[in-house]
Amino acid sequence: MCSCDNSVKIGPQPTPDPAPEEGTDVRMITTTTNRAKDLTESWLPFSKKDNMSPSCITLLPDQEYQTMDGFGVAVTGSTCFNLMQMKPEDRKAFLEMTFDPINGYGFSYVRISIGCSDFSLSEYTCCDKEGIENFALTDEETKYVIPILKEILAVNPSLKIMGTPWTPPKWMKVKDLESLEKFDSWTSGQLNPKYYQDYGTYFAKWVQAFAQNGIKIFSVTPQNEPLNRGNSASCYMSWEEERDFVKNGLGPAFKKAGLDVKIYAFDHNYNYDNIPSQKSYPTNIYADEEAAEYLDGAAYHNYGGDKEELISVHNATPGMDLVFTETSIGTWNNGRDLNARLLDDMEQVALGTVNRWCKGVIVWNLMLDEDRGPYRPGGCATCFGAVDINKDYTTLTKNSHYYIIAHMSSVVKPDAVRIGTKGFSANGLTYSAFKNTDGSYALVMSNNNSMAINVTIEDGEHHFSTTVPAKSAVSYAWN
Repeated sequence: MCSCDNSVKIGPQPTPDPAPEEGTDVRMITTTTNRAKDLTESWLPFSKKDNMSPSCITLLPDQEYQTMDGFGVAVTGSTCFNLMQMKPEDRKAFLEMTFDPINGYGFSYVRISIGCSDFSLSEYTCCDKEGIENFALTDEETKYVIPILKEILAVNPSLKIMGTPWTPPKWMKVKDLESLEKFDSWTSGQLNPKYYQDYGTYFAKWVQAFAQNGIKIFSVTPQNEPLNRGNSASCYMSWEEERDFVKNGLGPAFKKAGLDVKIYAFDHNYNYDNIPSQKSYPTNIYADEEAAEYLDGAAYHNYGGDKEELISVHNATPGMDLVFTETSIGTWNNGRDLNARLLDDMEQVALGTVNRWCKGVIVWNLMLDEDRGPYRPGGCATCFGAVDINKDYTTLTKNSHYYIIAHMSSVVKPDAVRIGTKGFSANGLTYSAFKNTDGSYALVMSNNNSMAINVTIEDGEHHFSTTVPAKSAVSYAWN
């Protein structure tokens, strides 16, 4: 049955279908842009006949690429506020559907802000009174973010969490590095080099404060969008500044505190905001041995440039990891229209980044309300969430970003290895294959054609035939 929209009531879930009949071996999850299939689960049997298919995709398990950290969403202050307005039983049902690795879609990585972001309830850092000794978590963390993270961790204890600041405390900022004039603004400015050590301590204290609340931080980036001066909370940080902060502040602070937290450089666009001096931002930092000692890799967004930059960075520094940490949907790109967004987001974000060495994929803003909020003046007034919730806080709509993460995380588990493939290809058909730690295989495909495509998938021991519907995303998993 085709649903005319994608609004669903949160509450008691329907009784699941009975277990598949014996001989149905391959789990298949399908979403079509017309929503005739909406993360619809079905089962396929292995074929008993010899594989004579002319359109066969063969998995190559011995051809290994990156090990996956996970797939997920940003859990912002706005997201947490909306979740907290739901009835506890409805919120529990939604979080289980989203994060449960066994009975849900298994989202496994979230990104949160260190201090405020452009989707926080106020402008703040965790040390707004001058002096690093004044560090303390705020109400936004203690009343919203931490309680929600605890609920998510109860569903998925293996969840990875990335922390990213949008701005340092204002007392650490200057107008520019020449005048070192104090800069009393949340927007723009630069980090005063004399506070590199204090700001490194700020990061360490933040990680420790979350640990004291039972929340382990897996990774951080030194600055969200360091080349963007215009965000409502922001700080410009050239690659030279980030290099110096990492080796003189952040890295030593983590080392001194004994913190095992990954540090990813950059966290901005493929095109480096078209600033010539900032091209190859992360690889420039890696060239400094002291800074590189503390770094695990680099993070990217897709608001400018082309994803092929990921290949260039990997080829230049193959020992460093890549993660994709932000992309948005909104009124400007028909963000609520699955016909317009689903397959482009599969090709550009979910599969496009993974096929170019990204270990993790995180999209922006798990949940916003029907008015695209709450957001602050100066924040994004035109963004949609991965899901949007009506002001009754019982009715939600899944958007493309929810679907693309669900299609990946439901079959590709943390620590899976992306593996090679050979054989059939076609314009508009994009796919990637994986081997999970339990030995099972996963294949995720998108078909951006107006016609269905028949393919056979072979792993060396088994093969099965499948029809990939027109304009669809499909995930497969089998032992």
